[in-house]
Amino acid sequence: MLKQVECIDEHHANEALEELMSLMKLQHPNISLYHEMFIMWNNEEPSRMSWSIRGIEKRLLILSSAETAFSEVPRPLPTLHPLLLPQWMHTMLSQLLDAIEYLHQLNIIHRNLKPSNIVLVNENYCKLQDLSSQALMTHEAKWNVRAEEDPCHKSWMAPETLKFSFTCKSDIWSLGCIILDMATCSFLDDTEAMHLRKGIRQHPGSLKPILKSMEEKKIPGAEIFCLLLPYMLHINPSDRLGIKDVIRITFMSSSFRNSCVALNMHRQAVPIFITDVLLEGNVANVLDVMQNFSTRPEVQLRALNKLVTMPEEDLGLPWPPELVEEVLSIIKQHERILDILLSTCSLLLRVLGQVLAQDSEAEIPRDHFIISFLMNALRSHPESERLITMVYNLLAIISSQGLISEELEEEGLFLLAQEHLDHFQKDRDICLAILSLLWSLLIDAATLDKEPLQKLSVAVTSVLAMHPEDVEMAEAGCAVLWMLSLFGCIKESQFEKVVELFLRSMQLCPGRVLLVNNVCRGLASLAKVSELVAFRIAILEEGSSGLYLLQDIYHLYNDDPEVVENLCMLLAHLASYKEILPELESGGIKDLVQIIRGRFTSSLELISYADTVLQALEAAAHSNPQKQQLEPASEPEAPKVSSPPQKDPIFRP
Repeated sequence: MLKQVECIDEHHANEALEELMSLMKLQHPNISLYHEMFIMWNNEEPSRMSWSIRGIEKRLLILSSAETAFSEVPRPLPTLHPLLLPQWMHTMLSQLLDAIEYLHQLNIIHRNLKPSNIVLVNENYCKLQDLSSQALMTHEAKWNVRAEEDPCHKSWMAPETLKFSFTCKSDIWSLGCIILDMATCSFLDDTEAMHLRKGIRQHPGSLKPILKSMEEKKIPGAEIFCLLLPYMLHINPSDRLGIKDVIRITFMSSSFRNSCVALNMHRQAVPIFITDVLLEGNVANVLDVMQNFSTRPEVQLRALNKLVTMPEEDLGLPWPPELVEEVLSIIKQHERILDILLSTCSLLLRVLGQVLAQDSEAEIPRDHFIISFLMNALRSHPESERLITMVYNLLAIISSQGLISEELEEEGLFLLAQEHLDHFQKDRDICLAILSLLWSLLIDAATLDKEPLQKLSVAVTSVLAMHPEDVEMAEAGCAVLWMLSLFGCIKESQFEKVVELFLRSMQLCPGRVLLVNNVCRGLASLAKVSELVAFRIAILEEGSSGLYLLQDIYHLYNDDPEVVENLCMLLAHLASYKEILPELESGGIKDLVQIIRGRFTSSLELISYADTVLQALEAAAHSNPQKQQLEPASEPEAPKVSSPPQKDPIFRP
């Protein structure tokens, strides 16, 4: 069938066509498909140039009573008419709900839902047709013509659409009117039904009497309709139900649940041997099959597994971002199916991972669409350890090029990561994936909300305590704790625990230079603001001292300027507290720092830290030289939290 829509001018036609072109990508068994669209200019009358859009739509012509539109079904309901039995009503509504959910998942609004736009293919199978565009539905001149030509059909539209405002909630209102019409067609004629639809827009209270009549007349499904309709036909769009809520409430009814059998009949699985034949060939052919069978989950799963196992040379890496987005746009329809999400994430890990393996400078697809897809996947199956691990690993790959920390913060990533760390403390793979992602995000972050990060610091310390001998966990966890200390997101009540974890991790893995550097930086950051931290580093429990560990670290890395500089920075913060100076003196720190100063004369920053330590120790010795000679170093007083007397230069990781 060829449909023509008149437009006011060329600009209006171009605007509408651009929006309508997306309809050609739709693939759903309950939506009439468009195969081609184009603009025609009728210049037969030069004084009246007429622009129009023409769309070739696959529709069924009205040939018999079983192949007609909802609006053609006779009313009031004849006793012997087979179409409007309760089971039929439920079957039709099931198909409508599925089609509208598909459209709304793709952010497509029908805008023109009414019975005349629901075609009956046969007595158990219907299709939506005649989707419209924002440009066509909001042009006032066209609107007035349409309203004058067909005032009855305007009654199906939501109140806000009369002021040219359309959202997905506008479709919910129209769907509510259709449900109301189906439920009342046995006792209201066309005129009464139209006045009812118009009346509830102006007087919402007029819906209550009709709902009561439905219950009194024992209309099949009345209990569900009476529950749904007040929330679908709410004047304020924001107070209306979304399509997912409508589906959830509808299928609370056992009768509706049973009617899904009819829907499934039209969605019989494509046999495996046919799918395998279709999927033979290269990537382009596989993607073509995925597009043509976009609503078939069994085909999508087989296609994804084909891509995951395809030889490297045939996969055509690196994929452009547009190709990744094309695959995800198809899969988005099946977010509720765990196996499809797992296969999708496996494919993404292969595609994105190989891109970086081939070229570390290659651009990784990381736009909002991909990030949103991964965050939705993370929330969709909260108990799937494998999916959670893969999603965090994918986000870590994407974040390796930076600049997505604020976007993920807006998506609630930090709170979700904290919940996952708490819930999956014993799962090494999940915890390691989360810590790696957090390290990648925090090191490039500028400003972040401290509240979720403070909760996150508690979760990280708990995970490190749960895995005391895990070297990789210690390295990733200490990196995250260092960054959290820089953001001021470690509370004072955690200081002692964090210091203990830092020192234990460095003692566990002294040979991992990244861990050693991050521990020194983290301890320095905390010692800068707390005397308690300095006290715990200098005097550990059972009479031990972290100062001896720091000296061992120096001897291990005495030729690494970065490690030595971070070590001196930490010692400079410790020396800012007078109570700690006797411990530094007795622990051999003065001799150590003098050696460092003599060896690294080219580093002005390192010399500055060393001089700070030496000057503090010399000032303490000169203040009471006699006591220094006659008395041994006394126990320092109980530490107090205070700010250091000076600030050191900003350092970079």
